[in-house]
Amino acid sequence: MVDTLTAVARSERMSRVRAKDTKPEMIVRRLVHGMGYRYRLHDRRLPGSPDLVFRGRRKVIFVHGCFWHRHPDPSCKLARMPKSRQDFWVPKLEGNRERDERNRVALDREGWRQMVVWECECRHEEQLRNKLRDFLEDDNAGHARH
Repeated sequence: MVDTLTAVARSERMSRVRAKDTKPEMIVRRLVHGMGYRYRLHDRRLPGSPDLVFRGRRKVIFVHGCFWHRHPDPSCKLARMPKSRQDFWVPKLEGNRERDERNRVALDREGWRQMVVWECECRHEEQLRNKLRDFLEDDNAGHARH
């Protein structure tokens, strides 16, 4: 399929894809703050620059977009692979997954416990609130990777 946008128009559109302060991230931040937890944002000193960092607890939360990070849940409709330009999308999105895995391993080595919140989970706020509370309150939490 041919791109219907010019290179300039495509560049403009892609430049609007946000890496920080996304709607799912803002939902997670509001829930966590509402539960009384305080955190730092996007600590660049840590591998992967986690979205929320709880230094005293040595825990981090990543808020992943289902499409960009390839949510492995087969029922997630947001993670569908585009049908066009797969020669571009497959390596791009697999590269994102590989980078996420390298960051996870590096954080493990540094003793950080991690949680991934997927974009589609933000639609069910009560379940998400419980999941966040379980992760943040559990001192023995391993790797909550969902």
